[in-house]
Amino acid sequence: MTTQPLSGKVALIQGGSRGIGAAIVQRLAAEGAAVAFTYVSSTAKAQALQDSIIAAGGKALAIQADSADAAAIRQAVNSTVQTFGRLDILVNNAGVLAVAALEDFTLEDFDQTLAINVRSVFIASQEAARHMGAGGRIINIGSTNADRMPFAGGGPYAMSKAALVGLTKGLARDLGPRGITINNVQPGPVDTDMNPAHGEFAESLIPLMAVGRYGTAGEIASFVAYLAGPEAGYITGASLTIDGGFGA
Repeated sequence: MTTQPLSGKVALIQGGSRGIGAAIVQRLAAEGAAVAFTYVSSTAKAQALQDSIIAAGGKALAIQADSADAAAIRQAVNSTVQTFGRLDILVNNAGVLAVAALEDFTLEDFDQTLAINVRSVFIASQEAARHMGAGGRIINIGSTNADRMPFAGGGPYAMSKAALVGLTKGLARDLGPRGITINNVQPGPVDTDMNPAHGEFAESLIPLMAVGRYGTAGEIASFVAYLAGPEAGYITGASLTIDGGFGA
């Protein structure tokens, strides 16, 4: 078996300049895929990631695109196809987390949560599907909070991630006859800049996990890489939790 199961494939990762997204970009590139990824404001990190993959002999393209902007999402898909000639894998990783007491939660934050965590997934999947053939893969990055929200103030976030469960199931019916799979990966707490494994918030979450630690971005990326690969063709419409027992 080849050590590069994604050789010849092209992937687009929404939200790929840092954290889990960057780890997914690196992992898919290491497995042989040409990778395009979007970012909003982390220009230096995006450029460094693109350059590191190219320096290692891979193919990469950083695309500045706001996942709240429908036109920008569609253009990112089309730029990927124009640059690399095809699109086989879409990973919808862009997301935002707003936490506030119910009485204080603004409609602006509510609308942005839906726009980026749900609407962008639909738009990117719709556009990507126009270019995918049999063997295509769409992978949404949801959250274990779709099933368990153990702290106050996260209702809209939990709702947005629960919405991905239904969207993934529904789109599996649209895409299945075309040989395209779509799945929803639900990470638990993962050590990133946005949610570090050491800090006040982490201290409240770690006791809730069966393994007693945060996950790593690499562990999520390895799961995504499996779903993107040739061995996962019989998995679709699934929400697959990788959370260290957070929801157990």
